[in-house]
Amino acid sequence: MQESKEAVMSDRTSEILYGAETTKALGNFKISNIKMPRAFLWALGTLKSACAQANNELGLLKTDKSTAIQHAANEIADGVHDKQFPIDIFQTGSGTSTNMNANEVIASLIKLKSYNYINVHPNDDVNMGQSSNDVIPSCIHLSAAKLISEELLPALSHLSNTLDEKASEHHNTIKTGRTHLMDAMPLSFAQEISAWSSQIRFAHDQLQNSLQHLCKLAIGGTAIGTGVNTDAEFGTIVTRILTEKTKLKFTPADNLFHAISAQDVAVSVSGILKTTAVSLSKISNDIRWLSSGPLNGLNEIHLPELQKGSSIMPGKVNPVIPEAVLMGCTQVIGNDTTITLAGQSGNFQLNTMLPLIGHTLVQSIQLLSSCSITMADKAIKGMQINHQHIEGNLAKNPILATALINLIGYEKSAEIAKQAHAEQRTVFEVAKELTDISEEVLTVLLDPNVMIKSVKTKEL
Repeated sequence: MQESKEAVMSDRTSEILYGAETTKALGNFKISNIKMPRAFLWALGTLKSACAQANNELGLLKTDKSTAIQHAANEIADGVHDKQFPIDIFQTGSGTSTNMNANEVIASLIKLKSYNYINVHPNDDVNMGQSSNDVIPSCIHLSAAKLISEELLPALSHLSNTLDEKASEHHNTIKTGRTHLMDAMPLSFAQEISAWSSQIRFAHDQLQNSLQHLCKLAIGGTAIGTGVNTDAEFGTIVTRILTEKTKLKFTPADNLFHAISAQDVAVSVSGILKTTAVSLSKISNDIRWLSSGPLNGLNEIHLPELQKGSSIMPGKVNPVIPEAVLMGCTQVIGNDTTITLAGQSGNFQLNTMLPLIGHTLVQSIQLLSSCSITMADKAIKGMQINHQHIEGNLAKNPILATALINLIGYEKSAEIAKQAHAEQRTVFEVAKELTDISEEVLTVLLDPNVMIKSVKTKEL
């Protein structure tokens, strides 16, 4: 029985498809065994397909060759041939080895699958109008823009919405605030959570704004930005095709020399990712502190019990999700240093740490996406408030005496706070004894529900 064409192709595509240049790179770069990420390979395949279509529209590449290249490149974009991209990220700084890897695999696929016996050359046809120097920077932007748009922004929205939903449950839950880790004025749990949500929305907005810069590509600049061996309309057509293939608006970079010689946009975006990681770290640490205890910590919230907290201490429950998120954020913060230093390696007309930037930027985006979803679904949604403990601490908080300053001054208020703390009595009781303020006014001034709404003394 004759095998199906699909089965034969499947068997054949398990063979090695790359060629001499890729083989040389494999021999030269045995550094880490870390490969270019899937998102970057998607960008590489998508860009190669768009370039083949553009060259056909310009009349530079015959339709049969263009169609064959597009088909093979789209398979790369779809992840069908990831095993054919084995080159270490620590390679030639321009990413030439990875670009040639793609050119060779595409040409081999066309030969293997016998598209009407079309003969396609890796350089002359697949790489027509392109250079590693404009392809790889374009792929960095393309992969980052896709991941931010499709993964990170939705993940951050999910986290901020989850925080808002949790806050809506606790507008009337009043607790003791803290500054310097010490007791401070009261606020509602909703107000405390609103700060976390605002941090995440700020990060979301900054990343949304970064897309306009990421969507400006170096393609069309070829080796150094002059566009040598490329049609003047090539970059415009390629970015139009990419826009049609995605939900993003791509255009050629405003200055192709800048786009090829520097990685300023990647450095800038990494800075926003670092800020996002810092925000997530702050939120994670707040949650760890608030859930600490239960007997010798703050014990204001209870996190879902997801797993055993100790292999030796029975019944121990740890804040495993905030801890995992903190590690992810620490990696992102470290990645920003890597990208910053790599961005400095733009010598004259070319940055020579492009593969490292591409890999690290993708990793940071994906880590933050996963951390945001995990924090929302595994920690925030199931977070419970220890109302009895919170109310007990709030009633004993001597800092409530701050509300009396406008009537009796700082020194008298401090005396009341110290005496209330020393005698383990409420501020209301001590203030009633040491001042001539009426019980009615004291009741209003020292009501935490009133304090969180900033009621002025003249309104009493």
